[in-house]
Amino acid sequence: MSMQTPPHIEIRQAQNLVPYREALGEMTARNAAVAAGTAGELVWLLEHPPVYTAGTSAAASELLDARFDVVEAGRGGRYTYHGPGQRVGYLVLDLSRRARDVRGFVHAVEGWVIDTLGDFGVEAWRAEGRVGIWTKGADGAEAKIGAIGIRIRRWVTMHGFSVNLAPDLAHFGGIVPCGIGDYGVTSLAALGISVAPEEWDRALLARTEAFLAGLEPGITDGREAEDLR
Repeated sequence: MSMQTPPHIEIRQAQNLVPYREALGEMTARNAAVAAGTAGELVWLLEHPPVYTAGTSAAASELLDARFDVVEAGRGGRYTYHGPGQRVGYLVLDLSRRARDVRGFVHAVEGWVIDTLGDFGVEAWRAEGRVGIWTKGADGAEAKIGAIGIRIRRWVTMHGFSVNLAPDLAHFGGIVPCGIGDYGVTSLAALGISVAPEEWDRALLARTEAFLAGLEPGITDGREAEDLR
């Protein structure tokens, strides 16, 4: 299912699992087309069959058990897991028409996810020196509930974020998630909160305009980064 809102941005919501390699190929092609001016921007919400993806900073020692397919993702960051019950948001957005601010873009994406989690009663935050979105797990210890991974080519973004709604958390055991081994991983389901993918999408998309407003021209980072996080 897809729709056009706000103007010039296609909002696509996949109801079925999309193989990671297929999504990566389509996202890469869309990134090039947006940069060339032959296609519109895209926000794509979906889930994948179980897969481990390696970012440009991934260390071989952080792949503990390659029980699933392992794909070189081309994004910034290290190893992460995607699978059923985890909602992924791919963002193909043209920053040349907005603020050319790499860190500002990442900050805005983090805020979009954090604010949406708040709509479901989950207090989440950024953590200095640690990538991702963090909250208190069921045991009260700090745990990761969302991941961020971005790549930017010709000021057009790729990849985006993932949020754990109700994945099998044991699947994260095959990697050191994002290279951070001292903290656990949690989900909305593990916190006793049941959120269907369509509920998450609806809450997230209701905040799209506020997210985009945060990308308006302001302080510019002054450089284009191929990889971040």
